[in-house]
Amino acid sequence: MYNKEYKGDVCSHSHSFFLDNFFRRLIQNPKKIVGNHINEGDIVVDLGCGPGYFSIDMAKMVGPSGKVFAADLQKEMLEKVAKKAKKFHLDDRIILHNCPQDQIGLSQDIKADFILAFYMVHETPDHIKFLKEVKTLLKKGGKFLLAEPRFHVSENHFQKITRDIKDIGFIVLNTDSGIGSRSLLLSV
Repeated sequence: MYNKEYKGDVCSHSHSFFLDNFFRRLIQNPKKIVGNHINEGDIVVDLGCGPGYFSIDMAKMVGPSGKVFAADLQKEMLEKVAKKAKKFHLDDRIILHNCPQDQIGLSQDIKADFILAFYMVHETPDHIKFLKEVKTLLKKGGKFLLAEPRFHVSENHFQKITRDIKDIGFIVLNTDSGIGSRSLLLSV
């Protein structure tokens, strides 16, 4: 997902407390953002999961018969997810995946019902390559929610991502500009 030569802005694990706190839950509640897209028994992928802000809630939503693949470049972030999963007795539902430097690297056999890329596509050195790989992980009729922060991604850059998404073959189901973000709900 991240190339060492790329000088992008990957949020360090040392700042993870900014990504999971009470105040963020007031503004960006995971249940409100993804709850309508996840059902019990679903296979879900949380790309750039960080400390598990969305992963933990999604694991509750998929229930005991579902799975959440929590994928991140930083092992330290995955260690935080593992701790939380154990605390909430969700470690049997969450599969941790440490992404290689230049790709997501999940098995092509995974066909997800829902994929989330929240505030992380701008951190990839090649968003087209990244989005093509995402498409291979999404089952036909599955949903992919891409959200990008206004404070990191300009309107012009987001429009370029939107054009590229359509060229890759995603179907745009919905667009939304929530508090501090621009988002696309997509399918294949």
